[in-house]
Amino acid sequence: MFYEPDKRNHGLRYNPFKALVVPRPIGWISSVDTDGIPNLAPYSMFNAVADDPPCVMFASSTKIGGAPKDSKHCAEATGEFVVNLATYNSREPMNRSSEPLPLGTSEFDTTQSISPTSLPATSSCTVGAGWTPITSSPSR
Repeated sequence: MFYEPDKRNHGLRYNPFKALVVPRPIGWISSVDTDGIPNLAPYSMFNAVADDPPCVMFASSTKIGGAPKDSKHCAEATGEFVVNLATYNSREPMNRSSEPLPLGTSEFDTTQSISPTSLPATSSCTVGAGWTPITSSPSR
């Protein structure tokens, strides 16, 4: 099979690009919007990319319809986000936090057993100078 990620003509149920690098850690990204409403979402396209200076990244696709996902929206608007560790014990609330909710609705309310202070292994982050929002795939 010849695979061209930007064409999405592979005929498979899920995009095979996501299976090219495994295992992938899950970054449970929390953020706060400009109105102070907290957001929480798991990202499998997350990783540590440098240790000096310490640098992490998460890659956010868009919602159906093209709007940015809430984590990206909050990080760009405030310049901050927090990387939390998604553990085996937190798997159920982590899965619930992946449900699409309207902007301004907090996943902390829907997960019920998780609060911003109860998340494991947190690391506060600021959006760095190298932050480059990419809005579309490059043409070939």
